[in-house]
Amino acid sequence: CMITACLSLYKTTGDEKFLDFSKKFLDYFVKDNGVIETYDPAEYNLDNVNQGKNLFTLYDLTGDQRYRDAIETIRGQLETQPRTKEGNFWHKKIYPNQVWLDGTYMAQPFYMEYETKFDDKKHYDDIFHQFANVVKYMRDPKTGLYYHGYDASKKAFWCNKETGLSQNFWLRALGWYSMALLDTLSKCEPGEEYKAEYDNLKKVFVDLIDSMLKFQDESGMWYQVVNFGGMDKNYLETSGSSIMAYALLKGVRLGFLPESYRAYGEKAFHGICDQYLSTDENGNLHLDGICLVAGLGGANRRPGTYDYYMSEPVVKDDAKGVGPFLLAYTEMLRLKK
Repeated sequence: CMITACLSLYKTTGDEKFLDFSKKFLDYFVKDNGVIETYDPAEYNLDNVNQGKNLFTLYDLTGDQRYRDAIETIRGQLETQPRTKEGNFWHKKIYPNQVWLDGTYMAQPFYMEYETKFDDKKHYDDIFHQFANVVKYMRDPKTGLYYHGYDASKKAFWCNKETGLSQNFWLRALGWYSMALLDTLSKCEPGEEYKAEYDNLKKVFVDLIDSMLKFQDESGMWYQVVNFGGMDKNYLETSGSSIMAYALLKGVRLGFLPESYRAYGEKAFHGICDQYLSTDENGNLHLDGICLVAGLGGANRRPGTYDYYMSEPVVKDDAKGVGPFLLAYTEMLRLKK
């Protein structure tokens, strides 16, 4: 996500240092013949697919075959990624039968771009179907928000044994999901064949944004557990708020959202600056209020309770906050242009 932000800064500003840094970073890992150092497809971890979208950008900019081969390596993981009985990718091999909102962002924009550019849209149906399942199984009809995780087997200790759902609406997961919808739509070329599915996915995105706006704080930001603003220990969280600022601003720019929604995105961006952006004695900027990590299950037996989401460390300058903040910043720069 951080490299995605750097490449976005390059496209927006034209400053070569952002491209140079991104290229050096990826070249450390990407070798000849599709080899990616430290990457193990057999982990079946969707988080590891996310890096693949930057390969498209570098391949477009340089034409270097190494990036094209590395794209195929990552696409190969999706070919055999385990799936739930409904047809959705498992979030990770170590989390069998589980779908997390985070995973939609990690995998689906890459999957859609690959299908559009290199596979003649052969698996468009699969992508639309996986999103449809998220709506069907993970959306709360009362709030319009989505639960963090879903266990199709309904066996995980953290899930509701009737629905398979986790307990709460975590901001960053909802942010990742909003980006997943937006970025997947932006990589799709539906034509007449997939117009209905495309229009439906666009409606899902707009409905999610409308639902999230109901919970936007007067500061412009959102709370760590979205629907419990003002509850003891709950706090305005930077990474998820940055993602929502990006989704609002880019959604308007691409025509998915009405022009009037731009004000909500700008309010979110400026709210983060006012709340958490500071300068030290050396003139360096720092971004605070970032939830370090949150998940479900695993070695730490994360239960997905309200108290659990409040217990994870809040940190400064973590890439999961800085990356989305810079993505939102590039949208602000586009506005000025």
